[in-house]
Amino acid sequence: MFAGLLISLAWTAEKPARHFELKSDSPKFDELISKDAKLELVSGGMGFTEGPVWDPTGFVYVSDEVINKIYRIYSDGHKEELISLGDPDGNTYDEQRQLIDCASVLRAIIRIKPDGTYTVLADRYQGKRLNSPNDVVMGPDGGIYFTDPTSDLPKDQKQELDFKGVFRLDAKGQLTLLTKELTEPNGLAFSPDGKRLYVDDSSQKNIRVYDFQPDGTIRNGRILVKSREQRRRRSRWYEVRP
Repeated sequence: MFAGLLISLAWTAEKPARHFELKSDSPKFDELISKDAKLELVSGGMGFTEGPVWDPTGFVYVSDEVINKIYRIYSDGHKEELISLGDPDGNTYDEQRQLIDCASVLRAIIRIKPDGTYTVLADRYQGKRLNSPNDVVMGPDGGIYFTDPTSDLPKDQKQELDFKGVFRLDAKGQLTLLTKELTEPNGLAFSPDGKRLYVDDSSQKNIRVYDFQPDGTIRNGRILVKSREQRRRRSRWYEVRP
């Protein structure tokens, strides 16, 4: 820990501190997060972080795709390793508040116990291996919904499915393809009322929205938000289409 602190301080001395601030384009955003909210560093020394999931007992699960671990990170900054796993990605809880992870190298959706042992819930669709599950969320019906692009497909392995899909996994382990119209499906989320499913297409640089049906299917897919790259590296602005 002390060595890590020294490294962090040395890096800070070489590069000027970056300034962060929240800028909202809608007053409704300010109802969620205060304009005066401050960004505070809780823990460092990570490689590439993904899939934060808050636990009510006082910590957040975080995947590190470079270090290949999932951590518990506490508010005082200390972290505990939950599991060492090749390229862990998005996480969520199921109805029993068990951690669900997109295990990209395993090409599977897994459930992880607090002791770090895991069970594969799904790794094939119609006999073919999944690509590399990326993000996951629990639906209002208790189903597990996830995206399956090829962005983290191991370089020494072949793609078996001829599409990149959005899937639903039910409590019995049945896997259902919801759509394969996205080029590179990435993040996904449900609306607060559970009536819409949003899916990001990182290749097309847009966000699609679907009407969620009581039977767990989706309909009426359309583009909600479309982004345009600006000249500055990794900066974007968004336009909402009617």
